[in-house]
Amino acid sequence: MILLVEDSPLYYSRYLPLLYQTVLEQTKRIIDDVSTDDLYKVLKLRARPKILLATSYEEAIEIYNKYKDNIFCLITDVKYRKDGEMNEDAGFELVKHIRSEKKDIPVIIQSSNQDSEKEAYKLKSIFINKNSENLVQEFKSFIMHYLGFGNFIYRDRHGRKLVEVKSLKEFEKHLRTIPDESILYHAKKDHFSLWLMARGEIQAAKILHPKKASDFKEPESIREYLINIIQKFRDEQNQGKVVPFEKTAILDEANIVTLSEGAMGGKGRGLAFINSLIYNFDFSNYVQGINIKAPRTSFIGTDEFEYFFDRNNLHYVKTEELPYEQIKKLFLKGQLTPTLISRLKSLLKMIKKPLAIRSSGLFEDSLMQPFAGIFETYLLPNNHPDPNVRLQQVMDAIKLVYASVYSDIARGYIKAVNYKIEEEKMAVVIQEVVGNRYEDVFYPHISGVAQSYNYYPFAHQKPEEGFAVAAVGLGKHVVEGEKAYRFSPKYPTTAIISIKDQVQNSQVQFYAVNLKNQDPDLLEGDTAGLCKLDVYDAEKHGSLKHCASVYDINNNTISPGIDKPGPRVINFANVLKYKYAPMAETIEVVLDIVKEALGSPVEIEFAIDLNKDNNYKSSFYLLQIKPMIGHAQDYNVDMKKFKKEDIVLYAEKGMGNGLIKNIQDVIYIDTATFDKSQTEAMAKEIEKLNKQMGKDGKQYVLIGPGRWGTRDRWIGIPVDWPQISNAKIIVETSLEGYPLDASSGSHFFHNVTSANVGYFSVQPEKSGSYITYEKLDEQELIEKTKFFRHVRFKKAIKVRMDGKKRISVITLK
Repeated sequence: MILLVEDSPLYYSRYLPLLYQTVLEQTKRIIDDVSTDDLYKVLKLRARPKILLATSYEEAIEIYNKYKDNIFCLITDVKYRKDGEMNEDAGFELVKHIRSEKKDIPVIIQSSNQDSEKEAYKLKSIFINKNSENLVQEFKSFIMHYLGFGNFIYRDRHGRKLVEVKSLKEFEKHLRTIPDESILYHAKKDHFSLWLMARGEIQAAKILHPKKASDFKEPESIREYLINIIQKFRDEQNQGKVVPFEKTAILDEANIVTLSEGAMGGKGRGLAFINSLIYNFDFSNYVQGINIKAPRTSFIGTDEFEYFFDRNNLHYVKTEELPYEQIKKLFLKGQLTPTLISRLKSLLKMIKKPLAIRSSGLFEDSLMQPFAGIFETYLLPNNHPDPNVRLQQVMDAIKLVYASVYSDIARGYIKAVNYKIEEEKMAVVIQEVVGNRYEDVFYPHISGVAQSYNYYPFAHQKPEEGFAVAAVGLGKHVVEGEKAYRFSPKYPTTAIISIKDQVQNSQVQFYAVNLKNQDPDLLEGDTAGLCKLDVYDAEKHGSLKHCASVYDINNNTISPGIDKPGPRVINFANVLKYKYAPMAETIEVVLDIVKEALGSPVEIEFAIDLNKDNNYKSSFYLLQIKPMIGHAQDYNVDMKKFKKEDIVLYAEKGMGNGLIKNIQDVIYIDTATFDKSQTEAMAKEIEKLNKQMGKDGKQYVLIGPGRWGTRDRWIGIPVDWPQISNAKIIVETSLEGYPLDASSGSHFFHNVTSANVGYFSVQPEKSGSYITYEKLDEQELIEKTKFFRHVRFKKAIKVRMDGKKRISVITLK
């Protein structure tokens, strides 16, 4: 802050615009030097030096006492009011008072009386004559040279210029090489802290200011001290931010490093938010005993995606519907920019753990249409002995992520939500994989997904308390809807399903990065760098001991730990019940904070390393956040108003809200021909039926057994979203010998919610839910396939969904 004491409107109306102009010019220079995010630039603008005006001695003292730590310059007239009267020496008295506390503060004494000059010099202050023809120039000269505004000029002991620096980075660079005499010259005059204060780097200036040159034995000690302070300050400044590429920034978990310019895409924005949250919010106030982190992350902005098309003449791919396999091969032949290749080389020299190369499209994980799981992610072992091979693998993975924009699944989804494929641009996120090495594989103890809104609450649970699904190994197992453990973070000790179902639905396999396969063929798909192992392999590795329990067949009980013989049940009892690590509490707190920040229900992906650090803490890694769409509004369903003979379907576990009254078609499984070993064939049949419905411009109710969208064909029909994209209502039901566990937690399920599709779970053996197949069989048969029947009602059926009570009913009237 600059304190200006002047009672004449004529003069302060000249000084204030001059001071404002100089301060803003300085701030503009600083902002040009700031290369982090736009928010930080705005904060820099707000942190610019402020100008405070006083018109009397008392007012000046009041301002000084209030802001003394931040005032770094005094500009004062000589004659103004003190104790209610005009005082000829008020200015001199003010300087003496302030200098008694701040010896080195720069002072301008300005007066129209030339005789005041002698007294000003006695007080070691600059004197400016108000009547001078060069008043403005003299004023400006003082500000630039004595207040640290403008560039910093390193000088020798005689004051001769050595080198001029514009930015903090240049300042630090030359600080390492300038002669000792220059350091002493500036240190004695407090130039370093003055320049930092003028730049708005108040924290660093405050640390430096109390130190005197005499506090150090030799100039080299001053140099080291200054470098340490500036480095520490820069590190703190960059924490939780997206920073430009620098080799030193790569290894810092607190930074997201930009490998090329452009938009970050949806996933990138989510990760930037995660990073900012983790390093600027103190989670330890809410949950103890665990480190909350994000893995080392770099991102490639969308500019590289556009350069890739320009450099390799690939724009025709956007409009010509070429086969996806052909597109992948075309993209692999393309070249990335030399700048990106050089930066990737630097990255790979420093990071030796497996890497995840993840898509981050502009539409992906956005608030209105999250494209969850539509684009590809590749996991690379990153352990080939030849660094050039490792570089090629990363470059190939980046190109294949670009190609995934034009996959059949992506094209189908983009069409289904009425977007244009030409509008999509792809950024790429490169992340270190969380986990540990076990023999020839690499994986985390726990991975999972959690949502802040639970569409399938159990017993006393409430929808807004959320839920989590966790598994041993990589998170691919969970997001693709395979067998995993579901629990409420609020009530982690409450088992949601019976002991029999827990054993039946327990995880039996898991994904890991395959370190043995040092050169995976990425054209095989996103599992090329992975392998699928049995949970007993995890037990051999020693990673299962806190994650599993044992089922006692004789007593029909499940005991925590794996010290007894018997089938292993993955239920994380040691973690959830006996608090080996506060997983449930951490998920609950993170969901709550992220939900508040985004202003909508959210989904997070996480991984946990149960190994304890020196402070006896495990580590919880936040991998991704995305908004959930379609949580409950008010629509009331009163079942008393419906006649039993009019009800086609009733579901006590329903998701969705409102009334739909324009559907006549129902496609449902033919229970007589259902064969659980033929679910892949069923997926192909439903794709053809769905395509025909799209051509006819009709939506329909889809009814099928087990989980829709799972990757485990034994527990449901393994469809992708575009294969059923015209269904307005999707029903999961259990059949005899074919139990049902709800789909929440899969990428597929997330897309269903964002498309505002009604989603019902019908389990007659566990609830009052039912489907009257007789009524369906009575309707006009439009088409019969091997496994499905497509029927049409004469009049549109009514679908009513109560989002609060979570009940849904389909009726004839």
